[in-house]
Amino acid sequence: MSSDLGVSVCGAALTPYNRRKDGSNFRDWAFDAFEQALTLSTVELRDIDALFVSSESDFFTYQLNPASVLASDLGLRDVEILRCEGGGASGQLAVHAATRALQSGRVKHAAVVGVDPSASHLSAETMTSLYGYSFDAWTDGMTGLSSTALYALSFQTFRESCKVSDKDLAAIVIQNRSNALDNPNAHLGRTHTVDEIDQSPLIASPYRRLHCSPLSDGAAALILSHDTHKPQARRGAAKIAGIGSAVDTLHLGARADPGNFSAKTSAMNSACKEAAILPDTIEIAEIYDAYAGAQLQSIQALGLSESIIGDLNSGRFAPGGQCPINLSGGLLGQGAPVGATGVGQTATCALLVEGTYHPALQPDQPPRYALADTHGGICTTAAVTILKNGEVA
Repeated sequence: MSSDLGVSVCGAALTPYNRRKDGSNFRDWAFDAFEQALTLSTVELRDIDALFVSSESDFFTYQLNPASVLASDLGLRDVEILRCEGGGASGQLAVHAATRALQSGRVKHAAVVGVDPSASHLSAETMTSLYGYSFDAWTDGMTGLSSTALYALSFQTFRESCKVSDKDLAAIVIQNRSNALDNPNAHLGRTHTVDEIDQSPLIASPYRRLHCSPLSDGAAALILSHDTHKPQARRGAAKIAGIGSAVDTLHLGARADPGNFSAKTSAMNSACKEAAILPDTIEIAEIYDAYAGAQLQSIQALGLSESIIGDLNSGRFAPGGQCPINLSGGLLGQGAPVGATGVGQTATCALLVEGTYHPALQPDQPPRYALADTHGGICTTAAVTILKNGEVA
């Protein structure tokens, strides 16, 4: 018998992820996502009693204390507020904080808003430097070491043990960006060839430009309700079945296996224990693919496959496969506004299990269980959320 945490996803929305050139800013996008999620939820604004905001860095927005600013913009007064930050895991950590608040009984309806201007506000060079500071600023960021270089070092160890080829890396990019073609909110829906990917500029071996996710702007929002208070019209809403997070040693050199995302394994084990399921119960997943190889490292760490390359090549992770991965396009295709990413993944999974995702990507039979997966650093901080169809006992 499976379990859940008594929390339902009553509203879920994502703005387009792209590079904004229309003069709008992060406050506009947060408002748009929140309004869409609130409308879908049928929860009244006056009934929201907590706001959880995910935003990776004040440097991105030049706005300290964004939770208070957004609460005012959204028309929320006299509510509990919290800003959550954990690098790429920020959005999932906000979902987790909201879930625990609802479980406690002190909150009936919570809004979760994730947002970041990762593309248009600052130059690409400045963003690269800031991402370096999100590791160890002393040993990494201030020495000029980039996130791509660190991810590449980790993946080099992993690819040797798992025999990952350049063709396998290209297959991840091709599949995710092909999925994004059917996602109207995606930043990089593209049709790529293996040759095109292999001839793109080398950034940090083996990663080339087309193996990397883009810098994106955007926002995502959720309305979560305790089951005893959820609107009757949302009886079929997705439910939070289990959550888990864990942290690893910060520096790759201090890890027993720099290619193994062990924090992700710990986080997944915790989430599965709460949900009373095994990893192989997951039928669809949104995986944190900041780089093509990181998707493979994550799949293995999460226990979603015993033969990742065999399953990749057999189509198990493709649309229509046994466990489709990144139907949205993932970070590689849909885009990567960092604070919005984990919230957006959870929103995507909720819509998929409810059967209301984008028509060209929605499976004919909604999955019973879906997984939203993120991490910050080189899987230094891992956070995952398992969702289930509201009709599953």
